[in-house]
Amino acid sequence: MRKWILVISALLLSLAGCNQAQAELEAITLPMGYVANVQFSPIYMGLERGYFQDVGYDITLDYRWETDGLRLVAAGTIPFTIASGDQVIQARSQGLPVVAIASWYRKFPVAIVSLADTPLETPGELRGLRIGTPETFGASYIGLRALLAAGNLTEQDIDLQVIGYSQVPALLAKTVDAVVVYANNAPVILEEEGVAYNVLYVSDYYELVSNTLVTNETMINEHPERVAAFVEAFLSGLEDVLNEPDTAFEICKEYVTGLEENAATQRAVLEVTLTYWRFADLGHFTPEAWTQAQKVMLDAGLITQAVPVETLFTNQFVGE
Repeated sequence: MRKWILVISALLLSLAGCNQAQAELEAITLPMGYVANVQFSPIYMGLERGYFQDVGYDITLDYRWETDGLRLVAAGTIPFTIASGDQVIQARSQGLPVVAIASWYRKFPVAIVSLADTPLETPGELRGLRIGTPETFGASYIGLRALLAAGNLTEQDIDLQVIGYSQVPALLAKTVDAVVVYANNAPVILEEEGVAYNVLYVSDYYELVSNTLVTNETMINEHPERVAAFVEAFLSGLEDVLNEPDTAFEICKEYVTGLEENAATQRAVLEVTLTYWRFADLGHFTPEAWTQAQKVMLDAGLITQAVPVETLFTNQFVGE
């Protein structure tokens, strides 16, 4: 079905202003927000199968920080970026005209992990633990705050330590009792290494918004056909990855340096990640996820005031 939508989108782009049968390719830079990784397989799939090119986009991938991408989109310097929901909320709270246009992760991929000898069956058991977190902002921190709230705890009830992205080594060295991690990554690594662990998943307690595609209000209002085409190309790539994970992993090898040297673990990471993407209504947002994410951010002091939830996202480009 999406392949037909892509064809229609390409035709609409042609009718919208191209003198050729197919729209001229528009060269754009797409900030990814992180280093090259199997989690970007839908983008890689879309590029390799020509979905973005078919609707008029010549994409250069840029692995810069997501905050940089949001600022560039807000200023109209580039049309699209990848960013987490919390960054969209923070940007909107600062008056930046960015809007999420397609959901990517439908389950929030953050968890807290402890070794087997540290009980961690409920959020209440976080009390008194030394907990390592990469930073005190972003998705990891929001996930931590959500799990603390689920256990009726605050940061004062734990010993919070900022340890950067060395969570697994810190956990194995027992310099902390538990670590905040991406749920589709660290548990897989521990599993592959044969390390017994306990884990609390944020998604078991809260529906929060995670990685999204983002544009700005001008693009939505003045160039909706371009936005729709970009979203459909991405969702076609995502759908293909879900249906053909082995092919997707092979494609990732062209984009992720050194992937073959760590193939077994990273293939397992991709397999787990698919469970965070696989939903019947690909691309759709729920207002509840944005509402809950904004509440967690308010409680954590990451934003000072809420913005209307309907300004944060739109489902107009993801179809029925």
